[in-house]
Amino acid sequence: MRRPAVLSLFAATAALTLAFAMPSRAAEDAVVIPAPAMDAAPASGIQTAVVAGGCFWGVQGVFQHTAGVINAVSGYAGGTKATADYQTVSSGRTGHAESVEIKYDPKKISYGKILQIYFSVVHDPTQLNRQGPDVGSQYRSAIFTTSDEQKKVAEAYIAQLNGARVFNKPIVTKVGALEAFYPAEAYHQDYLTLHPNQPYIAYNDLPKVENLKKLFADNYIQKPTLVNASKATN
Repeated sequence: MRRPAVLSLFAATAALTLAFAMPSRAAEDAVVIPAPAMDAAPASGIQTAVVAGGCFWGVQGVFQHTAGVINAVSGYAGGTKATADYQTVSSGRTGHAESVEIKYDPKKISYGKILQIYFSVVHDPTQLNRQGPDVGSQYRSAIFTTSDEQKKVAEAYIAQLNGARVFNKPIVTKVGALEAFYPAEAYHQDYLTLHPNQPYIAYNDLPKVENLKKLFADNYIQKPTLVNASKATN
C-alpha cells in the first residue's frame, strides 16, 4: 500500500489501471464461515482486540461499521516504537504489520464475533505475507492477542476453520501476544470514509463493507464510528 494521502492525477490513473488488471479473485471476496465454537467469556468494561489483514484502511473501515465497536484505530504492531512510521514500515523489514486496534463493548459484540468478521469479510487468511495487490510481511495476516483467553479462542477458531476446510487452502494467520500498538499517522485514520472515490478504496475496500452488511446484517451499522469523532467527544 505504497500510496500517499492525496493521490496525484497520474497516481490515481495508475491505481485505476492496476485495479482493472487484478485477477478475478480480489481482496474483497467474502467467505461464509461458521461462528467460533469457543468464545471469550462474558466480560464487563471496554475490551481490546488487535488484528492485521493487509492494508489497514479496509480493516479499519469494516470495523468502523460494526456495531459494538467503540473505536477502531489504524496503526502498527509487531515491531518497535522506533520503526513505527509508515515510510519505515513500508520497507517490510521492521517486523510491523499494518494493524487495527479495536476497542469494543463485549456486551454488544464478542471477541469471537470480531474474529468471524475478520476471517470472513475483512481479508483472505490463506494469503501469506500479502493481501490482494499488496505484497510484503507488513501486509501479513496476524492476530495480536491481549490475554491467554484471546489466544485460546483465536487458535481454536483457526483449527476449527481448517478442520472444516472452509477455505480452499490452509489459514496462514499468525497468533501471538501483543507487545505494543502504535497508532498510524493522522492521514491514515478514517481513510475509507474520507476517500470513498479513491480507486484503491473503491475496488478493494468498499466491497468489504458491503459484504459486512450482507453477511452480518445484525452487526452492521450504517454510520461509521470514526476516530476523529471519537477524539472530539473525549
